[in-house]
Amino acid sequence: MTQSVAVRSPLDWSLTEGVIPVLIVLVGLGALAGLVVSRDPHWWTRWLPCAVVLTGVGTLLLHWWIDDWWQPFAEPLPRKVWFWIGVGLLGVLLAAFRIPALGWRGRGAAVLAAVLVLVMAGNQVNRHFDQYPTLRVLFAPWLQKTTALPAGTAAGTVTAPPGGTLYDVWRPPAGLPAKGTVSTSPIPGLISGFNPRAAYVYLPPAYHANPRPLLPVLILMAGQPGSPLDWVTSGNMPDAMDAFAAAHHGLAPIVVVADPIGSDFNNTLCMNSKIAQAQTYLAEDVPNWVHAHLQTAAGRAHWSIGGLSLGGTCALQLAVNAPQVYGSFLDISGQSEPTLGSHSKTVDTAFGGDEAAFDAVDPLHVMARQRFPDTAASFVVGSGDGEFGPQQATVYQAALKAGMKAIAGTLPGGHDWTVFRVALAQNIPWLAQQTGIIR
Repeated sequence: MTQSVAVRSPLDWSLTEGVIPVLIVLVGLGALAGLVVSRDPHWWTRWLPCAVVLTGVGTLLLHWWIDDWWQPFAEPLPRKVWFWIGVGLLGVLLAAFRIPALGWRGRGAAVLAAVLVLVMAGNQVNRHFDQYPTLRVLFAPWLQKTTALPAGTAAGTVTAPPGGTLYDVWRPPAGLPAKGTVSTSPIPGLISGFNPRAAYVYLPPAYHANPRPLLPVLILMAGQPGSPLDWVTSGNMPDAMDAFAAAHHGLAPIVVVADPIGSDFNNTLCMNSKIAQAQTYLAEDVPNWVHAHLQTAAGRAHWSIGGLSLGGTCALQLAVNAPQVYGSFLDISGQSEPTLGSHSKTVDTAFGGDEAAFDAVDPLHVMARQRFPDTAASFVVGSGDGEFGPQQATVYQAALKAGMKAIAGTLPGGHDWTVFRVALAQNIPWLAQQTGIIR
């Protein structure tokens, strides 16, 4: 389910629930029917069958190219997604076959009908993943407002006493902002040589006070395809953190949404390999940048890492391969091992076929030979996620055997944002407990 928000304008009307998506389907089906119906007998015996056959062949070729040959994603696209891709392709082909026999008005109507079919198909795919619940989220790259990172350090700081929490000693000053801020900044790979996209930084209300509480840090990552902006918009991260802060005197973790892949269709595996030095980027470059530009709590007890899908797998990898940096992690719908689509392809591409090199950093192998009694872990997956649910169960059991303080839970939904955004919101109190904000 999606979190309820105050409807402020048509930009906030739901695209995935309620009346709007039903209307989009009805209009789209009407447009598709208009493209199908014709008085020309040759249409029914020649052009319509051609359009249907080409749709089937084209969809199968796209399926082969994307899921079997190119493999830009670690897992194949769901059948429901391929169905709606086929519907969209059918609308385009029907319009293309109709246009030559039509006048200018008819051609304009055919193009409009094709666009309406594409909108219907696209929103049905969107409903499956729930990545763009509103137009505001869809247009976020143009609408999202950010603020400059605060420069310098506060004259005074507040730290938790031994055995206590920040909430025990922090007293918010008058005039504390009601909400945190979101900024964007490059985090260069000075040591790793990695070339990431810009990160997003959430600073809770208490960070803007003087004296300033030394807050813990959460490094957060999106999936693939995906970008750091996804957690800010589709993931509703700032609002979720603000809600926690409102109930805790303005205290919440500092969140740095980092980019571990570099582009939507890249997959670094979050490893140091022939592909990229992604582990070094997340274990050294990102923490170094945070320490240089922000005033935060230091030490692994105050640092967490988390993510969804590939980002969840990445969080697990960093927690076991860089435990000196991260003392807790949140794995949302992650995999049992980093992958480029198959184990053999992964090992061949990243390590030149060297299984031992892969095993040295693969989290299941690392947890089989090491214990992590000082690491806390939270695993969350959708109850309907048939692909990642069993993998999460395997990793959770391995974490328990490795001595981690691990918890696991499920949420209604599949491998989609209905799970991802709720998983983060529900785990903020757990993250705050692990990192010393609350008991």
